[in-house]
Amino acid sequence: GDLGPFNPGLPVEVPVWLAINLKQRQKCRLIPPEWMDVGKLEEIRDQERKEDTFTPMPSPYYMELTKLLLNYASDNIPKADEIRTLVKDTWDTRVAKLRLSADSFVRQQEAHAKLDNLTLMEINTTGTFLTQALDHMYKLRTNLQPGESSQSQDF
Repeated sequence: GDLGPFNPGLPVEVPVWLAINLKQRQKCRLIPPEWMDVGKLEEIRDQERKEDTFTPMPSPYYMELTKLLLNYASDNIPKADEIRTLVKDTWDTRVAKLRLSADSFVRQQEAHAKLDNLTLMEINTTGTFLTQALDHMYKLRTNLQPGESSQSQDF
């Protein structure tokens, strides 16, 4: 698509890839997203710890954006180290919740799960475990052992 024209000193929204490219060439200063603030991230972390369910995140790509912006533009982000710690704390809390939910899901032999407010990266952290667990549960339910029936399918 078309981007620009750019006027010096005036903020403009551009795709993250372009912002990082311009920053690497020292052609711009990055302005972090509104949610990338110590106060807001503390609220998000505390809310996540308090709730049993997953709370909505400020961006579906909060981890990816944080990592990119802190790696390439930490000099433009106030309190970058605190932000890194708060996002990591939130991530750890959410992944721990996800593991507990997956464990409960498998133990109760559920067939359906509702994954509200999870990001794709969070889902991908347990995707392999969950699909293998469901495959084993299926085999146990149908009393099939691996290699016992020629009709069984490995997924």
